[in-house]
Amino acid sequence: MNPISSDDMIKKEIFIECRPETLYSFFIDPDKLVRWMGRQVLLDPSIGGKYRIDVNGSDIAMGEYKELVPNEKIVMTWGWEKSKLVPPGASTVEFKLTPKDNGTLLVMTHYELPAIEVASHVQGWTHYMLRLQSMAQGQDPGVDPWSDSAVH
Repeated sequence: MNPISSDDMIKKEIFIECRPETLYSFFIDPDKLVRWMGRQVLLDPSIGGKYRIDVNGSDIAMGEYKELVPNEKIVMTWGWEKSKLVPPGASTVEFKLTPKDNGTLLVMTHYELPAIEVASHVQGWTHYMLRLQSMAQGQDPGVDPWSDSAVH
Protein backbone atom coordinates (compact mmCIF):
# COMPACT_ATOMS: atom_id res chain seq x y z
CA MET A 1 0.00 0.00 0.00
CA ASN A 2 2.61 2.52 -1.07
CA PRO A 3 1.01 5.92 -1.46
CA ILE A 4 1.50 8.05 -4.51
CA SER A 5 1.69 11.69 -3.54
CA SER A 6 2.44 14.95 -5.24
CA ASP A 7 2.46 18.49 -3.94
CA ASP A 8 -1.28 18.55 -3.39
CA MET A 9 -2.58 14.99 -3.83
CA ILE A 10 -2.39 11.55 -2.21
CA LYS A 11 -3.47 8.32 -3.87
CA LYS A 12 -3.58 5.01 -2.01
CA GLU A 13 -4.84 1.58 -3.03
CA ILE A 14 -5.69 -1.34 -0.77
CA PHE A 15 -7.31 -4.70 -1.48
CA ILE A 16 -10.03 -5.70 0.96
CA GLU A 17 -11.54 -9.18 1.09
CA CYS A 18 -15.20 -8.20 1.17
CA ARG A 19 -17.91 -7.29 -1.31
CA PRO A 20 -18.18 -3.65 -2.47
CA GLU A 21 -21.59 -3.30 -0.79
CA THR A 22 -20.09 -4.39 2.55
CA LEU A 23 -17.24 -1.90 2.21
CA TYR A 24 -19.55 0.91 1.09
CA SER A 25 -21.54 0.60 4.32
CA PHE A 26 -18.42 1.53 6.32
CA PHE A 27 -18.58 5.03 4.75
CA ILE A 28 -22.28 5.79 5.20
CA ASP A 29 -23.26 4.02 8.44
CA PRO A 30 -22.07 6.03 11.48
CA ASP A 31 -22.03 2.92 13.69
CA LYS A 32 -19.62 1.25 11.25
CA LEU A 33 -17.51 4.31 10.39
CA VAL A 34 -16.77 5.06 14.05
CA ARG A 35 -15.30 1.56 14.45
CA TRP A 36 -12.44 2.38 12.06
CA MET A 37 -12.12 6.17 12.36
CA GLY A 38 -12.90 8.58 15.16
CA ARG A 39 -14.43 8.38 18.61
CA GLN A 40 -17.71 10.09 17.69
CA VAL A 41 -19.25 10.37 14.23
CA LEU A 42 -22.23 12.30 12.86
CA LEU A 43 -23.19 11.59 9.24
CA ASP A 44 -25.85 12.67 6.79
CA PRO A 45 -24.89 10.44 3.84
CA SER A 46 -26.76 12.31 1.11
CA ILE A 47 -25.60 14.72 -1.60
CA GLY A 48 -24.79 17.96 0.24
CA GLY A 49 -25.16 16.15 3.57
CA LYS A 50 -22.65 17.04 6.25
CA TYR A 51 -20.40 14.80 8.30
CA ARG A 52 -18.37 15.37 11.46
CA ILE A 53 -15.74 12.92 12.68
CA ASP A 54 -14.32 13.61 16.14
CA VAL A 55 -10.99 11.82 15.85
CA ASN A 56 -9.66 12.31 19.37
CA GLY A 57 -11.53 15.04 21.21
CA SER A 58 -9.58 17.91 19.66
CA ASP A 59 -9.07 17.02 15.97
CA ILE A 60 -12.42 17.11 14.20
CA ALA A 61 -12.75 16.35 10.49
CA MET A 62 -15.71 17.99 8.76
CA GLY A 63 -17.12 18.32 5.28
CA GLU A 64 -19.97 17.23 3.08
CA TYR A 65 -20.83 14.45 0.69
CA LYS A 66 -20.48 15.54 -2.96
CA GLU A 67 -21.15 12.27 -4.78
CA LEU A 68 -22.54 8.91 -3.65
CA VAL A 69 -22.72 6.03 -6.09
CA PRO A 70 -23.91 3.04 -4.04
CA ASN A 71 -21.23 0.36 -3.73
CA GLU A 72 -18.94 2.19 -6.21
CA LYS A 73 -17.87 5.68 -5.15
CA ILE A 74 -17.94 8.22 -2.34
CA VAL A 75 -16.72 11.80 -2.86
CA MET A 76 -16.62 14.22 0.05
CA THR A 77 -15.03 17.51 0.95
CA TRP A 78 -12.53 17.30 3.80
CA GLY A 79 -11.05 19.62 6.36
CA TRP A 80 -10.36 20.16 10.04
CA GLU A 81 -12.59 22.23 12.30
CA LYS A 82 -9.82 24.45 13.75
CA SER A 83 -7.32 24.35 10.87
CA LYS A 84 -6.28 27.42 8.92
CA LEU A 85 -4.36 25.28 6.40
CA VAL A 86 -7.09 22.70 5.70
CA PRO A 87 -10.40 24.13 6.94
CA PRO A 88 -13.63 22.18 6.33
CA GLY A 89 -14.34 21.96 2.61
CA ALA A 90 -10.80 22.94 1.57
CA SER A 91 -9.91 19.56 0.08
CA THR A 92 -11.69 16.62 -1.53
CA VAL A 93 -11.45 12.89 -0.81
CA GLU A 94 -12.64 10.29 -3.31
CA PHE A 95 -13.07 6.59 -2.53
CA LYS A 96 -13.55 4.24 -5.49
CA LEU A 97 -14.67 0.66 -4.86
CA THR A 98 -13.94 -1.80 -7.66
CA PRO A 99 -14.84 -5.51 -7.49
CA LYS A 100 -11.67 -7.59 -7.90
CA ASP A 101 -11.10 -11.33 -7.46
CA ASN A 102 -12.84 -12.26 -4.19
CA GLY A 103 -12.99 -8.74 -2.81
CA THR A 104 -12.79 -5.03 -3.50
CA LEU A 105 -9.98 -2.76 -4.61
CA LEU A 106 -10.34 0.50 -2.66
CA VAL A 107 -8.65 3.51 -4.25
CA MET A 108 -8.53 6.65 -2.10
CA THR A 109 -7.50 9.94 -3.68
CA HIS A 110 -7.19 13.08 -1.56
CA TYR A 111 -6.98 16.25 -3.68
CA GLU A 112 -6.19 19.93 -3.04
CA LEU A 113 -4.02 19.50 0.05
CA PRO A 114 -1.44 22.14 0.94
CA ALA A 115 2.03 20.63 0.35
CA ILE A 116 2.89 21.03 4.04
CA GLU A 117 -0.11 18.83 4.95
CA VAL A 118 0.56 15.92 2.54
CA ALA A 119 2.89 13.93 4.85
CA SER A 120 0.55 14.01 7.85
CA HIS A 121 -2.43 13.02 5.70
CA VAL A 122 -0.44 10.13 4.15
CA GLN A 123 0.24 8.93 7.69
CA GLY A 124 -3.41 9.34 8.66
CA TRP A 125 -4.89 7.61 5.63
CA THR A 126 -2.40 4.73 5.94
CA HIS A 127 -3.46 4.24 9.56
CA TYR A 128 -7.19 4.43 8.87
CA MET A 129 -7.25 2.39 5.66
CA LEU A 130 -5.53 -0.50 7.46
CA ARG A 131 -8.14 -0.26 10.24
CA LEU A 132 -10.91 -0.20 7.61
CA GLN A 133 -9.42 -3.24 5.86
CA SER A 134 -9.34 -5.20 9.11
CA MET A 135 -12.87 -4.17 10.07
CA ALA A 136 -14.41 -4.87 6.64
CA GLN A 137 -12.78 -8.32 6.58
CA GLY A 138 -14.55 -9.19 9.82
CA GLN A 139 -11.63 -8.67 12.20
CA ASP A 140 -11.54 -6.31 15.16
CA PRO A 141 -8.62 -3.86 15.07
CA GLY A 142 -9.49 -2.82 18.64
CA VAL A 143 -9.76 0.68 20.01
CA ASP A 144 -8.04 3.22 17.78
CA PRO A 145 -4.79 4.17 19.55
CA TRP A 146 -5.10 7.63 18.01
CA SER A 147 -8.48 8.30 19.59
CA ASP A 148 -6.84 9.62 22.76
CA SER A 149 -4.09 11.77 21.26
CA ALA A 150 -3.86 14.83 19.08
CA VAL A 151 -2.68 13.78 15.63
CA HIS A 152 -3.32 16.84 13.49
